[in-house]
Amino acid sequence: MMERSEAGPSGRRADGSSAWSVLMARAQDGDGLAYRRLLEEVAPYLRSLAARHGGLSGETEDTVQDILLTLHAARHTYDASRPFGPWLLAIARRRIADRLRHLCRLAATETALEPKHETISAPGPNLYTLLSGRRGLREAIEKLPPGQRQAVLLLKLRGLSLKEAASESGMSAAALKVASHRGLKALRATLGKGT
Repeated sequence: MMERSEAGPSGRRADGSSAWSVLMARAQDGDGLAYRRLLEEVAPYLRSLAARHGGLSGETEDTVQDILLTLHAARHTYDASRPFGPWLLAIARRRIADRLRHLCRLAATETALEPKHETISAPGPNLYTLLSGRRGLREAIEKLPPGQRQAVLLLKLRGLSLKEAASESGMSAAALKVASHRGLKALRATLGKGT
């Protein structure tokens, strides 16, 4: 029995199955124009099939592309003596199911980021505000030698690139790397003693 959504008001199948069968048979015989026309005609139908699945929101076009790629790869398996619509529908349902499974796997492994996950929410934070409540850290940074302190402040707290920090400090990128590494090592040692 035909699904109601696949029949048009006149009782004809909305998927154009009989015309598509002819186009696919011609495409299998090497008619490139027939194949192009077939793909152009099936795309809206496939789009409507994919759009029916709420879990694919935002993924409809990618799903349609997956179906079209599968159709292209499997076109030699189509039997021209059989209707094209059910063959296409079987491919579409499999690709839709694959996409839904993929999205479920992603959802199971991903964690949505919320504002509380941000460490620094505003660009160019005030360093004293950033370190407020962390008196020990601020004091430990102030005790670093000037080069190390500047490297840590520019690279780690302000988040400048090596090039930007080198330009602002007048130090070479290599010197900044070394100073930053040594400064962080000293901070770990100092703060580790206090715990």
